[in-house]
Amino acid sequence: MTVLEVLDGLRPRLDQGDPIARGLDTAITRAVDSLVPLQQDDGHWVFELEADASMPATFILLQHYLGTIEIDIQQRLASYLRQTQGVDGGWPLFFGGRLDLSTSVMAYFALKAAGDSAHARHMKQARAAILARGGAKRASVFARITMALFGEVPWRAVPVMPVEIMLLPRWFPFHLHKISYWSRTFLVPALVLMALQPRARNPHRITVRELFTEPPESVRNWIAPTLSLRSRIFAVCDALVRKIEPFFSAKRRKRAIEKAVRFVTERLNGEDGLGAIFPPMANTVMMFDCLGYARDHPDYVTALGATRKLLTGDGERLYCQPCLSPVWDTTLACHALMEVGDERLGPTIRRALDWIAGKQVLDVVGDWAVARPTLRPGGWAFQYENPYYPDLDDTAAAGLALDRFDAVHYRPALERAAEWIVGMQSRNGGWAAFDADNTHSLFNSIPFADHGALFDPPSADVSARCLGFLAQLGYQPNHPVVTAAVIYLRREQEKDGSWFGRWGTNYIYGTWSVLAALNAIGIGPDAPEIRRAVTWLLARQHPDGGWGEGAETYWPDLPHCEASYSAPSQTAWALLGLMTAGEAGNPAVTRGIAYLMKGQGQDGQWDEPWYTAVGFPRVFYLRYHGYAAFFPLWALARFRALSAGKPCRRVPFGL
Repeated sequence: MTVLEVLDGLRPRLDQGDPIARGLDTAITRAVDSLVPLQQDDGHWVFELEADASMPATFILLQHYLGTIEIDIQQRLASYLRQTQGVDGGWPLFFGGRLDLSTSVMAYFALKAAGDSAHARHMKQARAAILARGGAKRASVFARITMALFGEVPWRAVPVMPVEIMLLPRWFPFHLHKISYWSRTFLVPALVLMALQPRARNPHRITVRELFTEPPESVRNWIAPTLSLRSRIFAVCDALVRKIEPFFSAKRRKRAIEKAVRFVTERLNGEDGLGAIFPPMANTVMMFDCLGYARDHPDYVTALGATRKLLTGDGERLYCQPCLSPVWDTTLACHALMEVGDERLGPTIRRALDWIAGKQVLDVVGDWAVARPTLRPGGWAFQYENPYYPDLDDTAAAGLALDRFDAVHYRPALERAAEWIVGMQSRNGGWAAFDADNTHSLFNSIPFADHGALFDPPSADVSARCLGFLAQLGYQPNHPVVTAAVIYLRREQEKDGSWFGRWGTNYIYGTWSVLAALNAIGIGPDAPEIRRAVTWLLARQHPDGGWGEGAETYWPDLPHCEASYSAPSQTAWALLGLMTAGEAGNPAVTRGIAYLMKGQGQDGQWDEPWYTAVGFPRVFYLRYHGYAAFFPLWALARFRALSAGKPCRRVPFGL
């Protein structure tokens, strides 16, 4: 019996008198009717992408650094910060989370800059919470760089990173192209700032000295090495480089700064900014400023304009998005609408996929080519434009959608995408987000890397997407690339049967992704790894029929805990995973579908304030406002198709 025959025998059989059967069409229609009108005129979708309070706080402080304060923007950003303060007095990394010290320091600093009195009740609460956790001295490197720019801490509070790094040869143990794309784009302009050590204009002379338990000047050791040997060695190296840095050649430093500026300007990326992510954009503006660029210099104007493009909100409040997600949003919207199976949606989907096809990077050889110099470009970036940094996840997801809708029409794009994905496979059989074999975990021990994400290793979720794409294109199980990928995914399965989700929260996301890929390559639902994953998913269903998983699961010292709430997108992932594994007729799936239908609003949307995605585990979390529009619709439509007995097909992310 084939896998498709097994799945066909496990279809749910709904009586038309059943309340789920009666309401399913209505729920799907409402969801479609709410999603389609949000399509932009040129065919794409883009939803808000929300991070933590450090993003709007940085935007406020950037204006104070430059001395050009726009009162209306500042007050609306400050309103957002006040509204997102936690009950414990601080600011969390994600909705409902615990206080994060660094985020709280940045938010407090920004609110004080915006005019909030240190004696205000919310500021007193924030200050007490920060001091109770050791004060601003214990803030992250990112926060300490900001405080150093404002003169709040000495520059020795920041781990030493000489700009001469720009001149290091490839064979040197540390090199820019041995770290992740996001760290690279943040670091290069920051190297110039750390070399020149400019001082913020700070027109209102704002200070946050009250956040320190001792005067910053009296702190002798800002680098607190852990007990690991690596950490101790790097702490010694930091102290050594700091002692010899004053003796570096001025001529060599000038050459290093010039190389850093060239790196940035080559990747300035128009109104989408360096790396198309906010922290590098902000560093770029400050770099141009401290180098003496005129305010009307084209590069300065471009860099500053890119930061403003990220502002979003309503009449009362604004926040700064970390980046924009149009390619990802449009791709997921297309998958959800294709699942509906309504031919009338064809023109809508076609227009979106034509827009996607036009965003493929075919001519720019990005930073990924350092590891793969003979490979032709062929990927997609996450943002509107980011040609130096396409990513494997968007490329695979976009390719899956194009192939599913019209493989003949989009054949040239699909072939280039497959070529690039195959070429970017890492030696361990998996795929990372942006680079190949970027696995230098040693760098996470250097003092500068307290965010723990200085490298970009392969992950199960991205690898699953890439494997699913290649399988859908016809790559067979005995193909070396496929064989290596399957071995990698089997090796990555956790002892409890789940898979880790690097870019979505967390084990539910990773498990759904891998189940879909294994199905696509023809591994049947009776395979041991599939059964273990199904058992894990079923055991984590909540009494209300939904699934939910908190961001706390990214802390390795905690068990695979679930959130006390159910989330629509995470419920949809669990349902899609179970249906992919042949469990469409399981009563748990029916209960999950009922949960989604009950939670849908009259406008066709689902309310989901929780952060169900991640930038850096344990450091930076994301809330995709579009996830509650895509994934529940996707799961409902999949369930309806299986209930109606429509032919099963191996398509992206599952059946």
